[in-house]
Amino acid sequence: MITNQTERLNFASTKNIPQYPDFLDVQVKSFQDFFQLETKSDERGNEGLYNTFMENFPITDTRNNFVLEFLDYFVDPPRYTIQECIERGLTHSVPLKARLKLYCTDPEHEDFETIVQDVYLGTIPYMTPSGTFVINGAERVVVSQLHRSPGVFFGQSFHANGTKLYSARVIPFKGSWIEFSTDINSVMYAYIDRKKKLPVTTLFRAIGFERDKDILEIFDLAEEIKVSKTGLKKYIGRKLAARVLNTWHEDFVDEDTGEVVSIERNEIILDRDTIIDKDNVEEIIESNVKSILLHKEDANQADYAIIHNTLQKDPTNSEKEAVEHIYRQLRNAEPPDEETARGIIDKLFFSDQRYNLGEVGRYRMNKKLSLDIPMDKQVLTKEDIITIVKYLIELINAKADIDDIDHLSNRRVRTVGEQLSQQFGVGLARMARTIRERMNVRDNEVFTPIDLINAKTLSSVINSFFGTNQLSQFMDQTNPLAEITHKRRLSALGPGGLSRERAGFEVRDVHYTHYGRLCPIETPEGPNIGLISSLGVYAKVNGMGFIETPYRKVTEGVVDLVSEPTYLSAEEEEGKMIAQANIEMDDSGKITASNVIAREEGDFPVVEPTVVHYTDVAPNQIASISASLIPFLEHDDANRALMGSNMMRQAVPLIRPEAPIVGTGLERQVASDSRVLINAEGHGTVEYVDANIITIKYDRSEEERMVSFDADEKTYNLIKFRKTNQGTSINLKPIVRKGDRVVPGQVLSEGYATQNGELALGRNLKVAFMPWKGYNFEDAIVISEKVVRDDIFTSIHVDDYSLEVRDTKLGNEELTNDIPNVSEEATKDLDENGMIRIGAEVKPGDILIGKITPKGESDPTPEEKLLRAIFGDKAGDVKDASLKASPSLHGVVLDKKLFARAVKDKRKRTQDKDALGALEMEFEVKFTELKDRLIEKLFLIVNGKTSQGVMNDLGEEVLPKGKKYTQKMLYAVEDFAHLSKGQWVADDATNKLVNDLIHNYKIKLNDLQGALRREKFTITVGDELPSGILKLAKVYIAKKRKLKVGDKMAGRHGNKGIVARIVRHEDMPFLEDGTPVDIVLNPLGVPSRMNIGQIYETVLGWAGQKLGRKYATPIFDGASLDQINALTDEAGIPRFGHTYLYDGGTGERFHQPATVGVIYMLKLGHMVDDKMHARSIGPYSLITQQPLGGKAQFGGQRFGEMEVWALEAYGASSTLREILTVKSDDVIGRAKTYEAIVKGETMPEPGLPESFNVLMHELKGLGLDIRLEE
Repeated sequence: MITNQTERLNFASTKNIPQYPDFLDVQVKSFQDFFQLETKSDERGNEGLYNTFMENFPITDTRNNFVLEFLDYFVDPPRYTIQECIERGLTHSVPLKARLKLYCTDPEHEDFETIVQDVYLGTIPYMTPSGTFVINGAERVVVSQLHRSPGVFFGQSFHANGTKLYSARVIPFKGSWIEFSTDINSVMYAYIDRKKKLPVTTLFRAIGFERDKDILEIFDLAEEIKVSKTGLKKYIGRKLAARVLNTWHEDFVDEDTGEVVSIERNEIILDRDTIIDKDNVEEIIESNVKSILLHKEDANQADYAIIHNTLQKDPTNSEKEAVEHIYRQLRNAEPPDEETARGIIDKLFFSDQRYNLGEVGRYRMNKKLSLDIPMDKQVLTKEDIITIVKYLIELINAKADIDDIDHLSNRRVRTVGEQLSQQFGVGLARMARTIRERMNVRDNEVFTPIDLINAKTLSSVINSFFGTNQLSQFMDQTNPLAEITHKRRLSALGPGGLSRERAGFEVRDVHYTHYGRLCPIETPEGPNIGLISSLGVYAKVNGMGFIETPYRKVTEGVVDLVSEPTYLSAEEEEGKMIAQANIEMDDSGKITASNVIAREEGDFPVVEPTVVHYTDVAPNQIASISASLIPFLEHDDANRALMGSNMMRQAVPLIRPEAPIVGTGLERQVASDSRVLINAEGHGTVEYVDANIITIKYDRSEEERMVSFDADEKTYNLIKFRKTNQGTSINLKPIVRKGDRVVPGQVLSEGYATQNGELALGRNLKVAFMPWKGYNFEDAIVISEKVVRDDIFTSIHVDDYSLEVRDTKLGNEELTNDIPNVSEEATKDLDENGMIRIGAEVKPGDILIGKITPKGESDPTPEEKLLRAIFGDKAGDVKDASLKASPSLHGVVLDKKLFARAVKDKRKRTQDKDALGALEMEFEVKFTELKDRLIEKLFLIVNGKTSQGVMNDLGEEVLPKGKKYTQKMLYAVEDFAHLSKGQWVADDATNKLVNDLIHNYKIKLNDLQGALRREKFTITVGDELPSGILKLAKVYIAKKRKLKVGDKMAGRHGNKGIVARIVRHEDMPFLEDGTPVDIVLNPLGVPSRMNIGQIYETVLGWAGQKLGRKYATPIFDGASLDQINALTDEAGIPRFGHTYLYDGGTGERFHQPATVGVIYMLKLGHMVDDKMHARSIGPYSLITQQPLGGKAQFGGQRFGEMEVWALEAYGASSTLREILTVKSDDVIGRAKTYEAIVKGETMPEPGLPESFNVLMHELKGLGLDIRLEE
């Protein structure tokens, strides 16, 4: 029997909707591409970690004598499982090792042998299968960043006087920014790193276009005229295009060195734009120049006026002057020589060490400027600079368009992998620096790669990234939807991105390229609106970081329904005509409508089918996962849909989750891709089930058994009451029975907001839209007591409380149940370690973990002396430092854990030595058994066959070619784990079997090695704890929260409210058949909010409940009104849910019919228990001496300026005086008042508030001598 997995009745009219991509691909795939662990080292692509290593190695010392080369990297298995890391507060990481080769190129050191070593580079946090990282015991997510793509951008701005200014900015992947822009005088400047400006022509000279002639020739602006008396007369009246210079050399003796130095001098004889007359002809001939440059006589001149203007502003006349001028601008100092000056330009833009456009930058640059520079040329070229200036001139002359910066072809995604690559780059560059320094120091002695490397350098950079970077965030783990959305989030904030303050309206707005890529609905309300968004359901990030969305190709009006959809980036989509997914077509894909609405860039023309290029793949393609989960979204206002999709992420997992009657068909995919549930891996039978484990015996073929080292049975552990980041709980229970048959992918468990393998964030409730005695005024909610009694909205929340045992100067602290001055009643539930027993009920003030701390000797009071005389010295030298339950804590102890460091004395060390020996023996046996099994299985496969020559990773032949396999031969192989995937035998099928077998052997071997390492560590070190901490005790407490007045609830359409009254079931309004409703909502909350989707859902939900069916109504393709009417008729309920209700209190019928049906409601994480707070005495702020604010600080309520006015208006002077002094910051007065209340005396007069003293000190700080006259 296969478990009944509810099939939903789907209303979608669109055919051939493709499968959704894996929702976590954006995280998981990016990380896999970064580490490339599955790929063999010689097949690794030039990306991710491998590429970062290749960029930073080889490293040489300053004299190029020694070379450290990188060969390969690999990782060992993690020391702890993910769950152990969460419990112990550790980071789930893997040790990274690199194989490095050190050799010497200097013939003097010929005795130096080449060394190849595996060097440990530190531990690197490793992604869990669900796309998160466990850092210091907390699950975190690295959010992808949306930033400006490298490349060239053309823009315009306006000067204060209204002149248009144009600019071109080149943004590299790494390196200095360079910007070309015009000013109001039509002069073009180049800005380097946004600070120093120089005329563009100076830059041209510096990159090799030395003379005016060279610069003018780039733009085809000048003609060269040979100088001769007769020739020049013809050109009288023409304009000079370049200066006429008289150049000569002067020699002088350098006083310091005595050397003769030659200096080039330039004298300007005629300036540019001089109109030649007779006198000028004489001057030109006398200056001995060979030729002059004149403006060309054609129409192109006006376009290039800007170049002439810039030449006029250019202070330099040669390449030497230009590079020196640039050096002075950048360094604010004189250049030592021409070589140094030239070096600075080369380093800035033409050196691949300092400057890199990246593959994306080069691709965008080539595309924009129509260049065909090879993709591996990732520095700027002269051609780039010239083409940019030419394009900018076209822009000024209105022959080209500026770029739209918000177009998604100009923004790209930096996924986890790329962000990690960047951090590794920083870490390895730092490491390379220290390696070089160490190489230079250890010139003569023999050294190895290990001596050169400091492993902390790399791991400190990586750890600070995960710990402090704005994009590494504490995962939102309220429910599976919240997790999955957090991992698919895109942020424009973060390092190298925008800041909230600077981001304008345009960046935040919806752009037409967001279609199918970024969700137009799901974004936060508040300051981050539009800066944080979510990927569309079908969107993918391509290799270059651009977001793509799928379309179906259309040829001559026929949609290709057979091929896989084509993924297009925003750039590829430009100029394409795209029709909607739900256009009318026949089975062959031919569009039957004569005209269709299409989309072309930002426009929506109605066109004939023949001109359409593509169609969408599905109507919900435009939205994100959250928005796609809202049924009838098409009938909701966008603002409310935004609230709806954001609030679904706050839904608390309930004890008994229930999938919605009216869904959208996406619920199953979200639940399975969240990686929370347990799925069957193949066909098989359930052997055993209880609340904690499920065992399945899988049907295996002989071949599968042959290559596997596991038994046919597999046991799955169910998660029980595990605490999430947000304090909600994950608790799975089995949904299969013993003897059931299972199929691959079948869901075996439910819980954590899932039911039967579908997302189930809330419950279906019978609803009436009507006012009820004014209790549901302004979005308040009236709910039936039955809902509370039947635990419909009850959730379990888990808190963990921990206590550290440290060694203090006065001695070690101690966990114990023998606590001084505490009654036996208070310690009755504590064990010998002072930890409360599992299952104990906890009330405020109870001791959770008993701890005593040594205290310094002080003179005992007479009472203490008497106590010590009677009871001995016990109570004197220690004080109670126990962890007690906070004021609002009511719950049950779920679990407790104690982690302790291994304390070493002589006897313990001997015991450990013996234990380690026994452990190694035990594992040696396991390793041998595993190898024997491998050889046994291998021999069965290759028996009687001939070897084709099997190599190991180093390229040595292990099993010689041409020999027949024998067991002896196989036993002779020492290491099966490092054999390369080779040709064992001649036929491919057998080779595949062998390779699968060895692959499974490696996995098993790795597991065993990891287990050995862990157990060794446990014996030698004990539990890994931070320094100075001897023990860590943790207690987990579960709280059962029923729905109560003040809790926030919401539907899926942004219809939120607070529970205002819980009414007896019999007092609720009831239907004609006597059924009371569960919840009463205010009808006035619907029309003005324009979220009519909830009414559609209510009516269809009631029909579904009556007919015992569940529906899928996908967004923009859902059930029509006619379909809903047909179903209500079938179910025998009134159309539109309009029916008369009866008053539960009097039994009378209400005057008007109301809308009744079944609505899906969620309980949100804003629960009144977490918000209720009161303060009597608590902490005060240090400077102002006023009470702190907020529940977390146990603070008070602020009595602000306006509240003071209110009391002043009533003339309540005594109350006001009291509030502003003794209840706030009158330090002496409040102590006296407390004393007076305790002793029952009259209230003292208030003293001086501390805020007055603060004011006095402020004024004194300004240098005013202020005294207080008594």
